[in-house]
Amino acid sequence: MSESKTPAARRPGVWRLGTLFGVEVFVANSWIFIAILIAVVMAPRVDQVAPGLGAMKYLAGLVFAVLLYLSVLLHEIAHAVMAKRFGLPVGAITLHFLGGMTEIHSESKTPGQEFMVAVVGPLTSIAFGFGSLGLLLASDVTGLIALVLEALATTNIFVGAFNLLPGIPLDGGRVVKAAVWKLTGKADTGLFAAAWGGRICAVIAFASPWILRMLGVTTGLTDFVLSAMVALFIWGGASSALQIAKVRRSLPTLSARALARPTITVPDGMSIAEAVRRAQSEGVGAILTHTTTGEVSGVVSEGALSTVEEERRPWQAISSVARPIADTPTLMADIPGAELLRVLGTQPAAEYLLVDPDHQIFGVLMASDIEAALAKI
Repeated sequence: MSESKTPAARRPGVWRLGTLFGVEVFVANSWIFIAILIAVVMAPRVDQVAPGLGAMKYLAGLVFAVLLYLSVLLHEIAHAVMAKRFGLPVGAITLHFLGGMTEIHSESKTPGQEFMVAVVGPLTSIAFGFGSLGLLLASDVTGLIALVLEALATTNIFVGAFNLLPGIPLDGGRVVKAAVWKLTGKADTGLFAAAWGGRICAVIAFASPWILRMLGVTTGLTDFVLSAMVALFIWGGASSALQIAKVRRSLPTLSARALARPTITVPDGMSIAEAVRRAQSEGVGAILTHTTTGEVSGVVSEGALSTVEEERRPWQAISSVARPIADTPTLMADIPGAELLRVLGTQPAAEYLLVDPDHQIFGVLMASDIEAALAKI
């Protein structure tokens, strides 16, 4: 589940299926590959239960692939409906190579919400699997229909159980996060635990073919390739979650005041060369300009300044590389770290003017300095 600022209808590499329960549904192009793979894998079983179909056995396998992904869609819809029930904004559902993803654009407000949104997907898959199994056992169907019901039962029960493994990005990881959050009162601690759980699950997934061989189970090249792909998927998601947790844990220490550059104010008609010389001599990292009446008029842009050639700087006015003060976002110097990151997303700019509670200018905060501070976390 992730946040996306790209309009759903313009996403590359996907095609739109439609809308369910007010949520747009997309299919990634990679699904075509997995559908063909499923059709090829299912073909020998189709031949066993319905001999004589010839090439049509691949079409039967393709039909099963479609039914399988419809059950994956049911899993994701369960996530989306539960999230909407709690008032969490849902972006879109995307079916892809390894299953599906529901984009939820907000964090759960309580451990209970986190638990319910996470667990409802796997439980839906398991319920669908046992429903298919019950229908198979209670009916007299044979042949292709029996094969489809058996395969749907097996895959959905497996998918549900697999998703309950205790590590992010799997749903079970979010269950772990909810449990630890409930016990500690800290969502970030829960995210740490779930992310490390995900890394452990990734290692186990990668080693699973060797473990099965030691237990006497025959494994082939396909098993090694699939386990490696699953392990990479889980490890990547867990590592991203771990980085997010580290950033969130460090947010209280992210101080705009500490990162702010002291300023010097110069007349807006002063040459660039002289303004830079004064800034360097006073050891400040930012330049403001003021009018003839002494009113601060602009913040010198580092980006614009770097484009001016050295030979032009003695005669070009500093105001030519300054952003008008009215166009420069102004923040309180004591803005909390979490709010600062939110502003970076909603009001992107290269420079921010920091002011004290009495609205006196404290300094200039560069976006590049914030990014550098986050990179050290």
